[in-house]
Parts: sequence; structure tokens; C-alpha cells
Amino acid sequence: MAALKPQYSKEEFARLGDEIYRRDIYPQLQPDSEGKIVAIDITTGAWEIDNDEISVCTRLEKGYPRAQIWIVKVGSGYVRRFGASRTQKAKTR
Repeated sequence: MAALKPQYSKEEFARLGDEIYRRDIYPQLQPDSEGKIVAIDITTGAWEIDNDEISVCTRLEKGYPRAQIWIVKVGSGYVRRFGASRTQKAKTR
């Protein structure tokens, strides 16, 4: 299967994904959803929730093969971080 080309700029993609999440999805989530991954098709507004990215995206793509997927980790501003988890202060003598 050929890779899908994005239909939106990166900025518009993120804006739409965050808007759909805040407006339509977040109000429906249960307290035990904290830390789970939400995959959103920004074209249709369809979404799935699961514990990992692969499972949730695979399920969403089964129903929407041409999905433009935005992912959100419930209760977090990011899905994953890169780099050191803590900054270390330089030792002084």
C-alpha cells in the first residue's frame, strides 16, 4: 500500500487534532483513561483509545484506511519525549 500524503500543513494538522480532542473526545473520557493513547482521524473525527500507539492506530486504520492520524496521550502534553529526563547542574568547586 502506498503511503498517504498529508492533506494539511504540520501546523494545521496539529491544530485540527488538538481541537477535535479537546472539543469532542476529552469530555467523554473516563478517569481510568489517564496515560492511554488516543488516535484521531482528523478528517472524519473518528477515534480509538488504547494503551499503545501501534494497537490504537491499527484499529483506527481498519475502519478508516485513509485516516490522517493525530495521536494524543491522555493527561500529557506529549506522547513521548526525547533527551534526558532531568537536567543536571554543573558541579562547582
